[in-house]
Amino acid sequence: MGVEGRIEQARLLYERAVYTGDVGVPAEADRELDKVEADLALARGRILHARFLEGRREDPLELALFERATQLYRLLGDATGEAESLFWVGCFHQVVRGDVGTAVPLLEQSYDLATQAGDRATQSEALRHLGIAEHSAGRLDAARELLENAVRLRRESGHLAGVAANQVGLIYIAAAQSRRDDALALAREAYVTAEACGAERIMRQVEEARIQIATPTGDQGEP
Repeated sequence: MGVEGRIEQARLLYERAVYTGDVGVPAEADRELDKVEADLALARGRILHARFLEGRREDPLELALFERATQLYRLLGDATGEAESLFWVGCFHQVVRGDVGTAVPLLEQSYDLATQAGDRATQSEALRHLGIAEHSAGRLDAARELLENAVRLRRESGHLAGVAANQVGLIYIAAAQSRRDDALALAREAYVTAEACGAERIMRQVEEARIQIATPTGDQGEP
């Protein structure tokens, strides 16, 4: 049921409570509206995160929205929603605040919940960011395994722009492991994939990776 449907359902439940005196109805209406609030908080938080990526200025509301969504999904027993919102809490700490120590346990919780719920999209997001954490720590083999699994999940779900984004990380890992031919092959594949999706930002990231591969000091790159 979409947002409009849930709000309409809450209206009908209100009328039922008023005209029939059914005392259990308000609790049912609360659940419908909690779901709407959780979905809206998650959506608004994602938009604020997109703004951060453009301007690199933290908006404290972003974390509050993701935490509120997590709280509501947990109360609702919605494991899929909780896994996704937990991912975003972890992502906020990792990307916005650079606090990997706080982020990693949250990302791991998100992955475990998403696995239980069969949510491959959130699994792939959590694996990607856990891979970034491993890369930043210099654990290249672990980072490669995590990102390759994230690529597999995104490919299975048809999220090709996400495949290309993960391959950017794999390019840098291959370069850091002196697998230059692998890095160049990944760059070619990632660019073609990103171009086919119209993912211009990812195309630019691939080109930046190619430039770094070509320079003697560019092996390590950025996760």
